[in-house]
Amino acid sequence: MTEPSPPPVAPAADEAARAPEPYASIPTQPEERIQRSLFGEILDWMLVPLLLLWPMSIAITYLVAKSIANHPFDRALDDNVTVLAQQVREVNGKVSAQLSSSARDILRADDIDNIYFQVIGPRGEFIEGDRDMPVPALEEDKPQPGLVQFRNEAMRGVDVRIAYVMVDLNRLAPPGEAQRQREPRLALVQVGETLEKRLQLANEIIKGVILPQFIILPIALALVWFALSRGLSPLAELQSHIRARRPDDLSPIDSGQVPEEIAPLVRSLNDMLDRLSQNIETQKRFIADAAHQMKTPLAGMRTQSELALRETDQAEIHRSLEQLAKSSEAATRLVNQLLALARAENQTPEAKPFEPLELVELARDIVQEWVQPSFQHRIDLGFEQPGHPVMVMGNRIMLRELLNNLVDNALRYTPPGGSVTIRVRDNPRAGLAMLEVEDTGPGIPAAERGRIFERFYRILGTNVEGSGLGLSIVREIAQQHDAEVDIFHNPRSLDAKLPGSLFRVTLRLEHRAEFIDDLR
Repeated sequence: MTEPSPPPVAPAADEAARAPEPYASIPTQPEERIQRSLFGEILDWMLVPLLLLWPMSIAITYLVAKSIANHPFDRALDDNVTVLAQQVREVNGKVSAQLSSSARDILRADDIDNIYFQVIGPRGEFIEGDRDMPVPALEEDKPQPGLVQFRNEAMRGVDVRIAYVMVDLNRLAPPGEAQRQREPRLALVQVGETLEKRLQLANEIIKGVILPQFIILPIALALVWFALSRGLSPLAELQSHIRARRPDDLSPIDSGQVPEEIAPLVRSLNDMLDRLSQNIETQKRFIADAAHQMKTPLAGMRTQSELALRETDQAEIHRSLEQLAKSSEAATRLVNQLLALARAENQTPEAKPFEPLELVELARDIVQEWVQPSFQHRIDLGFEQPGHPVMVMGNRIMLRELLNNLVDNALRYTPPGGSVTIRVRDNPRAGLAMLEVEDTGPGIPAAERGRIFERFYRILGTNVEGSGLGLSIVREIAQQHDAEVDIFHNPRSLDAKLPGSLFRVTLRLEHRAEFIDDLR
């Protein structure tokens, strides 16, 4: 009995299951950075605080307006309660308020506010006025007689402002009777009014202060917008001026027509344009010099190849081929040095970061590579080193190129029978390492030492073959390592006609605990 076979999968469904996700779901474009607008940022910093302070100023204005509106009405209440208190008498043991017609006119309700009054006797009995007027709590601390005080209460469902005062009924008693009554007999007199007038005055003050702001604020915003546009217009003019320049125009930008705040930016641009112009001029000169230098070996190669084609004598053909090989070697060396110089000029710590390296080991390896060429030139090649490692920070490939060029230069200019010495020294106290190449050649006059590092520069009177780029490469690599290159006469040379040269490259030591212990 056979097992049933699984149902066949539809080709379309199988293809869909194996199909990769659509390419649209894979982000291939880098995110575009949103540039900030200087105009918008300044406008935000100016308008946001202004719009935040505006409601605060309205609230403060409202509180101040209420305080201003309360002051005259409170003073009027003070006068009313004082006048009413003066009318309170005690006649034959009975307290009464003998209000004149003028006093009643004062206490009469006006068109807007309702005015209430009340007189309460010393035993809490109602004397005159409005019975439902709230009484202040005086059980704990009774106010001083004759001192008017204010409070806010609710009466008949509306808010009222009440002024009240305690009246001493003994103030009008005869002196003898007042002395017998040591305890003061106090009556409560209070006058209150509703707050409509106060609110109306406060609203009028607020309207007088706030309404002009609705006119002033849009004008202020328009002025700020206009001021910013005018203030930033020099940037737009500078942008238009730069865009209108020719692509090859690297002349300085006129900074006399820009504001003081933009002048540093313009000066920085001018410095950058000056450096760029110098670099372009240097590159042009370099290309022109390189083309000129390449002419000689290429012309020689072409001449020798044409001679070899015309010759039938095998010896002449062989001689032409030898000259062709020499020209080819010179051209190859020139191209290699041009490439080395380009690498040195474009070398950055980010491209090839420096690392700790042992200078003695590096110099020893290079000396071993130049032993065979020194035999061919019949030159004694020596190496001197300290008895401990010398650590520096640098790029191994570039430092090898530097030392190779110094050794090559020394071997070329040292006559047969002379000597070339590579030396590594250090000064731990100063934190310096010295790499020296010493020869017994014709030396370099002091007047020429400042120019020998220029590209393709050759000292007159020298018949040594070379491209004139070796020392330029040395200078570029030294600058990359923040090192100094010094030139001296060979202090060990005894021949006045051949004073020799001493090239010294000074680098900084890489201080590490294990090597410091070795130095000690």
